This record gives sequence, C-alpha cells and structure tokens, in this order.
Amino acid sequence: MRPLGVNGMSTLPNDETSLGKLFSAARVVYRQSFLAVGARGIGLASVGGEAIAKPSAEKFTDDDRRYMAQAIDLMRKAGVTERTGGAFGAVIVRNGKVLAATGNSVLRDNDPSAHAEVNAIRAACKKVGAPNLKGATMYTSCECCPMCYATAYWARLDRIVYAAAWTDYADLFDDQNINTDMKLPYANRKVKTVQLMRDDAQKVWQEFRKLPDRAKY
Repeated sequence: MRPLGVNGMSTLPNDETSLGKLFSAARVVYRQSFLAVGARGIGLASVGGEAIAKPSAEKFTDDDRRYMAQAIDLMRKAGVTERTGGAFGAVIVRNGKVLAATGNSVLRDNDPSAHAEVNAIRAACKKVGAPNLKGATMYTSCECCPMCYATAYWARLDRIVYAAAWTDYADLFDDQNINTDMKLPYANRKVKTVQLMRDDAQKVWQEFRKLPDRAKY
C-alpha cells in the first residue's frame, strides 16, 4: 500500500490534525545546512515507514508566498491546462529578481529530464551566463526529486522552498521510490548498474588533475 498524503489526516485526534496542517505548509531545505549537519540536524519523522524532514520553523514573507503562488500556477498550467507534463512548477529568485519561471515539459519535449526545477535552473543559468546560482532561492510546487535536488546542488542554490511533499502524490509519481532505490546496493537497484574499464577512466582523471585551467564548478 502506498503511503497516504499528509493532508489526509482529518480523522486523527486534534493534536495529530494540527501536525498534519503543519506538514501541509510550505517547507524549506537549506543545501548547506543539510550537508553540514545531516538529516538529524533538521529533525526526522516517520510517515508510511519513510523518514521525512519535519516542517521548518522559518517565518515566510509575503514575497515567499507570492513566488510560491506563481510556482503553483505554473504547476496547474503544466499538468492540468496545457498538459505539457506532470503537475510541477518552479520559480528561481535572486535579490528580489525572478531569474526563471517554468513548468514541467517532459511530454511536450519528450525529455525525461525536463522537470520544472531542471528547466528553471537551465533557464536561470543561461540568463546569468554562468552555471552558478549562488544566493538564489528556488520555489517549487513539489518536493524535489533526487535529480532535481542534485541539479540544484550543482547550481549552488542557497535555498529550496517547496509546497507538496512526495507523500502527497506517491500514487502518481516515483520520486519517493527513486530515493529509496538509490539507497540500495547496486545489485539490488531497479536499473542494473555495473562497472567496466575503471583503470582506463582513472587515467583520464589523472590527466585532468594536471590541467592548470581544468573545469571547476
């Protein structure tokens, strides 16, 4: 049985219902803080057998809500109105300026990587002319899948604010399943992963390390 969405807790006692309301609110994940202190630093709770982050105590501003509302509008546009892909939207902001605002376009582009967050990061990086978005915040209608979080990590985003959690749409998309699968040993993962010609690849890394102007990002 797939885990229930956190918004479906109306039959629980009052104290647990209040907790459900907290989980339905937008949450924030800081890349630096997560890497520095690990999952225990942001607190963990168990939902459907999976550990998830507790709601942030951060106080959101009117601007935060405005940008999130825009991301949710893009979510509806992509998934319900224009149906270019799944119901996902993302907005990237830095210093009060919107760098990119996009929806999911997997079906329109026949591109499995065309998630709203990846599309937004690509557009924002092109706009600033660099593969680095340090100082920026990404508002996304849904919790980042592993691919989108990794893209945000490589783009050096400072903050991710999201609305719906994986558990809210686990019956429709594999975000939570992928996260679980990646924790398994290679031999047990859904996509078969094996290693070949490691020595040859290591030689290229040795050459790369010697380059004084090697790529750094």
